[in-house]
Amino acid sequence: MNSRAADVVRLLTVRGETLAVAESLTGGLVAAEVTAAPGASKAFRGSVTAYATELKHELLDVDATLLAQRGAVDPQVAAQMAVGVRKALGADWGLATTGVAGPEPQDGKPVGTVFVAVAGPFAADSGSAGGGKVEALRLNGDRAEIRMESVRSVLALLLKELASEQSGNELAQDTEQNGGF
Repeated sequence: MNSRAADVVRLLTVRGETLAVAESLTGGLVAAEVTAAPGASKAFRGSVTAYATELKHELLDVDATLLAQRGAVDPQVAAQMAVGVRKALGADWGLATTGVAGPEPQDGKPVGTVFVAVAGPFAADSGSAGGGKVEALRLNGDRAEIRMESVRSVLALLLKELASEQSGNELAQDTEQNGGF
């Protein structure tokens, strides 16, 4: 089991927050990693594996024009998937994966092109593409390696967001305790 997944479950449980996942190239692997962690039922709401492009629009509310113009392997699509699954499943946090695992290129994108995204409670304030934070990856390896590295990367992105939000909250509390300075 992935220790990142266990860390995600532990942190979300402590915070009383929930997670939903939208997956394309990972085909349910992110959800499998998270649910393998003990206590996952306290934090994990569910997942949508939207492998077919039209399902990204129908189930996750990804803009149809965006999908038609850029294809499914796009940073803004990843961001909208994360926001869409968060809303659809009623979670505090949404994660998304989209990309090309191979063996053939897709939508003009080479094998190993992956976008992972996270949308959180304050995503609307971030001003980022489509309301979520996105990381572009260029991965090497075979199909299985690309998919597993995508899982590790999206969980790491969520951990980074949870940590930065936590330190931001501590800073705000510290500022209040010190008379606003």
